[in-house]
Amino acid sequence: MNKVYTHHDRFMVFQIKQLFDKKGIPCFVKNEFAIGAMGELSPMDVLPEVWISDLEWLPVAHQLIRDFENQAVDSYPWVCKHCHEPNGASFEICWQCGEDSDAQV
Repeated sequence: MNKVYTHHDRFMVFQIKQLFDKKGIPCFVKNEFAIGAMGELSPMDVLPEVWISDLEWLPVAHQLIRDFENQAVDSYPWVCKHCHEPNGASFEICWQCGEDSDAQV
C-alpha cells in the first residue's frame, strides 16, 4: 500500500478517490474522520489521505493526480446533465451528485 495524495480539503481528497474509482484503481481514504483528534495529534497527522492498495497502479495514479492538479480551475465550467449543477473545469465528476463529466448539458 502506498499513500499517493493528501490535502487539507476533504473535498479535494474525495475528488481524487472518485477519479481513481472511475479508472478502476483500488484505493481507500485514510484519516477521513481524524480531524476530530487535532490537538491530541499533530495537524499533519490528521489530514485525509488517498492510498492505493496495488503498487502496479502507482505510475497511473501519479499521472492522474498531476493531470487533475494541472487543469485550470476557472476555465470553461460544465453543467451536470443529471442534477444541472455547474462544476469547475477541473472536476471530472460532479461535486453535487457524482455524475461523470461526460454527461454534460
